[in-house]
Amino acid sequence: MDSSEERKKSRQAPLPPEGKGSGDGVHMFGMYTTDAKRWKTSLKAYARTNRKTPTPAEHKLWQELRGSKLGAPFRRQHAIESFIVDFVCLAAWLVIEVDGSIHAEIAQAEYDGGRTYELEKIGYSIVRFTNEEVLHETANVLKKIAEHLTALYPNYEPR
Repeated sequence: MDSSEERKKSRQAPLPPEGKGSGDGVHMFGMYTTDAKRWKTSLKAYARTNRKTPTPAEHKLWQELRGSKLGAPFRRQHAIESFIVDFVCLAAWLVIEVDGSIHAEIAQAEYDGGRTYELEKIGYSIVRFTNEEVLHETANVLKKIAEHLTALYPNYEPR
């Protein structure tokens, strides 16, 4: 196999682990994780806005995750079912959420709990960090993410 074939093969996302995925035909692993109608009518504009105006913590973490700097491919503001997640490594089924102070409010905490439940039900692992952790303890945050990747992503090689 020549180097171009190897590069192409290494970019292909692995198949989802058995029992993971929504099973409703909307999950095309590696590309789309929501249905086209939902994406076009509500999620696309919201995700685009979030990508253009990240919080300082989201921006800082993205600079550490983008381009597989941590050794795994991440996407930001990615649609999964009816949700937009802050960061996701589809190959590891790992979602990273960066939470501001609003997430401590009771109503928001209840919503986050339901959202976490729904994402875990379809097979994702969810890891949450506060804005303060990302901004002031970045090395520790990256270490925790790498630990999750080691457990979830069989091809993971830390950088």
